[in-house]
Amino acid sequence: MRHYYTAEVIRDAEAPLLAALPDGALMRRAAYGLAVATARELRARTGAVAGRRICAVVGSGDNGGDALWAATLLRRRGVAADAVLLNPDRAHPAGLAAFRAAGGRVAQSIAPTTDLVLDGVVGIGATGPLRPDAAAVFAGTDAPVVAVDLPSGIDVHTGARPGPAVQAALTVTFGGLKPVHALADCGRVELVDIGLQLPDTDLLGFEAGDVAARWPVPGRRDDKYTQGVTGVLAGSQTYPGAAILSAGAAVAAHSGMVRYAGSAAAEVVSHWPEVVAAPTPEQAGRVQAWVVGPGLGTDATAEQTLRFALSADVPVLVDADGLTLLAQHRELVTDRAAPTVLTPHAGEFERLAGRGPGEDRVSAARTLAAELGAVVLLKGHVTVIAAPDGPVYLNPAGGSWAATAGSGDVLSGIIGALLAAGLAPVEAAAAGAFVHTRAAELSAADPGPAPVPTSAARILSHIRSALARIL
Repeated sequence: MRHYYTAEVIRDAEAPLLAALPDGALMRRAAYGLAVATARELRARTGAVAGRRICAVVGSGDNGGDALWAATLLRRRGVAADAVLLNPDRAHPAGLAAFRAAGGRVAQSIAPTTDLVLDGVVGIGATGPLRPDAAAVFAGTDAPVVAVDLPSGIDVHTGARPGPAVQAALTVTFGGLKPVHALADCGRVELVDIGLQLPDTDLLGFEAGDVAARWPVPGRRDDKYTQGVTGVLAGSQTYPGAAILSAGAAVAAHSGMVRYAGSAAAEVVSHWPEVVAAPTPEQAGRVQAWVVGPGLGTDATAEQTLRFALSADVPVLVDADGLTLLAQHRELVTDRAAPTVLTPHAGEFERLAGRGPGEDRVSAARTLAAELGAVVLLKGHVTVIAAPDGPVYLNPAGGSWAATAGSGDVLSGIIGALLAAGLAPVEAAAAGAFVHTRAAELSAADPGPAPVPTSAARILSHIRSALARIL
């Protein structure tokens, strides 16, 4: 499990070490890890360490000290090391002295022959964009950047970029991951253990092992009913594809049985003959979770279908058109005793909440989840999944392969199958988002018989491949 910590928590954890260790020891511990990671990056990019050139761009805080000490250690390994001091009078004194003593050179700009740049401009306590002088330094080079703790100019808690910011190829952070490392593009992120004792956090991220530990794998005594019966209320004569995608995803996610009710029954069964279809929700039979909304429309019949699902005493996932209807009838969720999962994109979120998610998507998702008493899965390049009274999970996509029409319908079907199998709603949403992302990545990497753009149908076809790699 990945754990993300606020800057305040990291500082509190550093305090006892700073008091117990000799002056500067904790910084040198961090700088050693930074130097090792930078040397590894140099070797990977250039085939060597000695004889290569780095440049540290140094601000006035401790991150500047980390960069100077790391540059000093690399200088001792035969690396040519420069430092651009953005505020020379406030550069870390001990770090600068060691850098000079090791033969490091203070420069006014980044040399054209530089192989790697160390971004030591600001740390986790800073806010706002890069200042013009720092932005000009980075604009003058195309060398890859190793960021110290976080790319300067990006907000540590929200991942927002209010203006010029560093684009990092690698970010080396210390003690614990921060929200920015999931919420923003930090390049590859490496975590250096510096001995912090960190408390529990409620900002988390699933890894493959976490998904494998929770995924409902059939046991020797399971049957189709004990594995979970997923009901799908989706699609219409206008949008039958939404029903096909949602139902197919539930099948692919190992649901014991999938029941479909709606006007797209013939199309669904033609694609997935194992699905049990009925013309109306009332005729569908018993289910252990409902997926309602994708391609449903927003007319009176669709509203009646939504009300039917939300009146049931089983978990319900609401997506797409269902969310548009729900925005006008929020009481249908707030009055529920059974769990509800809502999966809005930014526009649907604004309709539900009466406000957009803004830059702080984690706080926005938390607030709406608490208001509605439902799990909120806020889609985006980083999916934010908030429980009404519990943790938040972050699921970075790592790319935009899942940003395609119908992809959300597939996600709904996956999560619906997990809800039917009995997973806790917030974990069902987080695990479903994780598998959906992996399926999209596999789809993009597998051109099939002919290269075609990634599509929702192709993502669906890779769900079981993704699960095979995870489980």
